[in-house]
Amino acid sequence: MELDAIAKLVFDILAFSSIMVLVVLGLAVIASMMGIFNLGHGEFVLLGAYTVFVFRELGLPEWTGMLAAPFLVALVGLFVEATVIRRLYVAPVIAMLATFAVGLIIRETVRGLIGGQFYSIDEPIQGFIQIGDVSLSAWRTVIILVTLAVMTACYLFLTRTTFGLQIRGALENPMLARASGVSTARLYAFTFAFGAALAGLAGALMVPLFSLSADLGLRFLVQAFLAVMLGGVGTFEGPVLGGALIGAMVPGFQWLRELPLLNALIQPIVAEVLVFVAALIIVKFRPQGLLSKGRI
Repeated sequence: MELDAIAKLVFDILAFSSIMVLVVLGLAVIASMMGIFNLGHGEFVLLGAYTVFVFRELGLPEWTGMLAAPFLVALVGLFVEATVIRRLYVAPVIAMLATFAVGLIIRETVRGLIGGQFYSIDEPIQGFIQIGDVSLSAWRTVIILVTLAVMTACYLFLTRTTFGLQIRGALENPMLARASGVSTARLYAFTFAFGAALAGLAGALMVPLFSLSADLGLRFLVQAFLAVMLGGVGTFEGPVLGGALIGAMVPGFQWLRELPLLNALIQPIVAEVLVFVAALIIVKFRPQGLLSKGRI
């Protein structure tokens, strides 16, 4: 395999892993602290993508929609938490069903607004970055750098601020946090909005790569749940690791199809199935996840 092909594969893995980390981190933080898997998380990704589309239709540059998306989706998350989820903490199963219903409402509303069509979104930064003989997508490079910046900011917030330490404590031991006088109601509201914001940011960044459709978030929701199971809940590092592994396996197995001996054997759908098989094998031997400290 030539060096430029290897560099291209590594770059594609980093770009897709970056998107997965943003999606998974928000989902896992909600699951770790609140004991609820948000079945509408994919629709928060969709809302982020749809925000970019709306800003473009208003005649504004795509990048303005990308800046606004995490904040607008966070407001939606706050509204959902205050009106629906907050009343159902004592019944996690019902709360998960409620998030599914909310997600269904969001998805079908967006489907109606865009007429069930697919829309392409231009990359705010187009072209390629030339490194030697290798041409790398400028926009995918931006996605990688933004993800690294967001991860660093999240880590510093969780480890260097009082509010962040309260969140980290509630992540690792919610019962002890409540017993210590930490206002978990306020933390829950912030956590749900924070998870929604990360999903919105992921949707805004990825929409130029995947186009806008009402089912955009669904393709990432199952992979995100699998990544949470793989990495484990209850830590900052676990979801990041799980998202990175799933993000590496998706383009990695697709790359196997380019090998002469495997091209005829591995169809695109088989490559996707192999991702689930590999992840489930790991979960079989590490049912609590690779880095889990969580309670679910």
